[in-house]
Amino acid sequence: MSEPSLKIGLAGFGNVGAGVYKNLEKNRHLLRERTGCELEITRIAVRDPGKTRDFALPEGLVTTNLDDLVNDPGISIVVELIGGTDRAFDLVKAALESGKAVVTGNKALLAERGQELFAIAEANGRPIHYEAAVAGGIPIIKAVQESLIGNHIQSVVGIINGTCNYILTRMTEAGLTYEAALAEAQALGYAESDPTLDINGWDAAHKAVILASLSYGRWVPCDQIQVEGIENIKAEDIAFAADLGYTIKLLGVIQLHEESGSIEVRVQPSLIPAKHILSSVKGVYNAIMVCGDIVGNTLFYGSGAGQDPTSSSVIADIADAAMWTQPTRGAGLATHHLYGETLPIAESVSKYYLRVEAEDRPGVLARIATVLGEFEIGILSVIQPEDHDEKYAAIVLMLHYAPYGIIHEALERISQLDCVRNRPVLLRVEDIK
Repeated sequence: MSEPSLKIGLAGFGNVGAGVYKNLEKNRHLLRERTGCELEITRIAVRDPGKTRDFALPEGLVTTNLDDLVNDPGISIVVELIGGTDRAFDLVKAALESGKAVVTGNKALLAERGQELFAIAEANGRPIHYEAAVAGGIPIIKAVQESLIGNHIQSVVGIINGTCNYILTRMTEAGLTYEAALAEAQALGYAESDPTLDINGWDAAHKAVILASLSYGRWVPCDQIQVEGIENIKAEDIAFAADLGYTIKLLGVIQLHEESGSIEVRVQPSLIPAKHILSSVKGVYNAIMVCGDIVGNTLFYGSGAGQDPTSSSVIADIADAAMWTQPTRGAGLATHHLYGETLPIAESVSKYYLRVEAEDRPGVLARIATVLGEFEIGILSVIQPEDHDEKYAAIVLMLHYAPYGIIHEALERISQLDCVRNRPVLLRVEDIK
């Protein structure tokens, strides 16, 4: 007796879409054994059929109309890999309302409009699977959603953007400037020709929003999180951090404050101890540390992007959708009210690294320290290298725990001192256990 066939409509045939088609064919027999059905892509929607691609489009399956996927009654699963938010939202909404399961790798769509889409999914009793939306081939969504289901998630801390991690790794290991490391990443295909969403932190921020929402049962608005990129990191910051025993990484930090029940979500370049395991994550790799109240710390490491790793996650979601018969666990995000509102960033507390370019003359350090003292911000240590130009010198201060809002106010005051040149660089120092 032959296995039943489950038909799939694929929207998008770029790098990941081509990988999904290729690897579904490659492991067809394995998937049939594990899912109990034949997984078959029967329609592929693309914007430009004549576009040159690394992988040829299969004959007879191509359409330029996304509605063809939705209106085909034989298609049970729609896989959205077109990117963006507007067309993708319309496609996913229409697919759910027509009774189809949806698989997507679109982090921006879920971070910005996920609340709407999961409500539509819930109303129509159809699932949205989205493993590929965070950290490429790392199965972090299923781990939090399923394997850690019995835990209160206390924190999620991770390196979730491979482009930034590659740039910071090359600046650390090869002494490259930010500009040179970015150019190298672009030449190797690790960074887009327009790398804005990667380097300004928003690619990682979209992933952090998804992880926070999954961990705490409510959608975190994008305008309530702190997002900073790596554009202002200089080679001297890398060197100073190393002298202090730290490595600089772009981190996504999601943390539950148990006393208030509030949720802190932020993305920014941070100093982490050089001996910490996250410091050893190099190049384009990702790593995510999840702490649960029962399991303790867990670490997930692997390729955060690329055709094969990402298509692996998409195919896993297709297999899940194929085995979905009755929606017994909701549509992906179980909404509840166990936790409070998002923690205001101004109330977020950590230690800090502060680099100030100031005139090299007596009393300057005292003026900076006076400002910090007025805001009751303690100084842990001070470094002032002897090698500098005749008029200005870099002063590096390690600051004690303080709320970000207070630090920000002090930074504005310091920036206005007539002895200070350029805006000071402020980085968090993470106490990762």
